[in-house]
Amino acid sequence: MDLSTYLNMVIGSFWYLIPLFIFVAIIKSAWFKCVFGEWQVNQLIKFFLDKNEYHLIKDVTLPTENGTTQIDHIIVSKFGIFVVETKNMKGWIFGGDNQKQWTQKIYKHTSKFQNPLHQNYKHVKTLEACLTTKKECVFSVIIFIGDSTFKTKMPDNVAFARGGIEYIKSKKEIVFTNDEVANIVDQIESGRLERGFKTNRQHVKHVKAIVEQKPDTKPCKKCGAEMVLRKATKGKNAGNEFWGCSSFPKCRNILKIS
Repeated sequence: MDLSTYLNMVIGSFWYLIPLFIFVAIIKSAWFKCVFGEWQVNQLIKFFLDKNEYHLIKDVTLPTENGTTQIDHIIVSKFGIFVVETKNMKGWIFGGDNQKQWTQKIYKHTSKFQNPLHQNYKHVKTLEACLTTKKECVFSVIIFIGDSTFKTKMPDNVAFARGGIEYIKSKKEIVFTNDEVANIVDQIESGRLERGFKTNRQHVKHVKAIVEQKPDTKPCKKCGAEMVLRKATKGKNAGNEFWGCSSFPKCRNILKIS
């Protein structure tokens, strides 16, 4: 029996496993994780917010001066406009308002990710620039989905699942009339880029370009804040440069330059 015949027999015997392998690869991909997390938040919004009071606009890509920005969910209501960023993550989550990077810890594995408050700040500012409305009525909301636990105190607008919905419902002051709500929805729908593969591809290309242009940063291994270059002013190391934590004096971690 030659090799090609043998391989054909093996493939013929296990062909039914190929779709299973493809399915497993898809559900483990970052793309599916993101899409599934956004779908879960969509369901939370549909089930726990009155659709007659809260108008949901999903997957909004807006043009910016140098490219595009993509917003997971925008909720427009008479109580304000809520810009929602979704994070589907596992493990322990550490972070603070002013840290550029937050930390995810799963057992002994530690990784860094961009502060979602900073990420959503750009979304909020882009939306504000597109709307002729009161800026103080636009709220940033971060909703975590998945088997994650906050290990540091988070701001009220950073919450897990239902907590994010409760934050939205906590805004009870009426700031827009029904006509103003309808006008805001029309402005967003008319200003967004057309949904589809082409728009998504252009946005991904823009994000990759931004990442490539950013200089390497050094996260603090103790608290996750960015390390900044400093120079010693006294002692035996006076005049020497070193990396110091940007959250000093709260964190005094330093890294010597070899």
